[in-house]
Amino acid sequence: MSSTVETRPPLPPFTRASAIEKVRLAEDGWNSRDPQRVSLAYTPDTQWRNRAEFVHNREEAKAFLTRKWAKELDYRLIKELWAFTDNRIAVRYAYEWHDDSGNWFRSYGNENWEFDSNGLMANRFACINDLPILESERQFHWPLGRRPDDHPGLSELGL
Repeated sequence: MSSTVETRPPLPPFTRASAIEKVRLAEDGWNSRDPQRVSLAYTPDTQWRNRAEFVHNREEAKAFLTRKWAKELDYRLIKELWAFTDNRIAVRYAYEWHDDSGNWFRSYGNENWEFDSNGLMANRFACINDLPILESERQFHWPLGRRPDDHPGLSELGL
C-alpha cells in the first residue's frame, strides 16, 4: 500500500481566483478526452449523478468517460464558474459534439462539485440538456484538445 497522498491543486478553501483556476483545469482535462487522466481528478470513492446515471467510484467514472467519448465525437467543452464556497464549486458549461451519424448537438449543463481537502473531487452532480444544432451553428471550432486562451468563453459567446 502506498503512503503517497494524492493531491490536485488548487486546494480548498477556494478563493475566486483558485475556483476559476480549478474550473479551467477541469475543462482542460475533459477536453483531453483521456478517461484515465480525467479520472485521477476524482477521489477513489467519488460519487456522481450524470443525467440518469450514477457513478460510485473512480473506476466507474473512468468507464463512464470511456463510453461518453466513444459516443460524443469531436467533443469540445467550455466551463464557467457560477459560484463557490470553501470546498464547493458550481459551474455552468456547454459542449458541442456529433454522433456517429453526423448529427450535431450542443449540450448545456450545470454541475455542483464538492472537493476533499486534497483537491480531489468527491461529489459531482450534473444536469444536462442536449440541443440538436446544424453543423453551421457550431461555435466551438478550435483544434481538438485544450481550448485556446483567446477563444471566447460562454458569457462572451452569449451562451
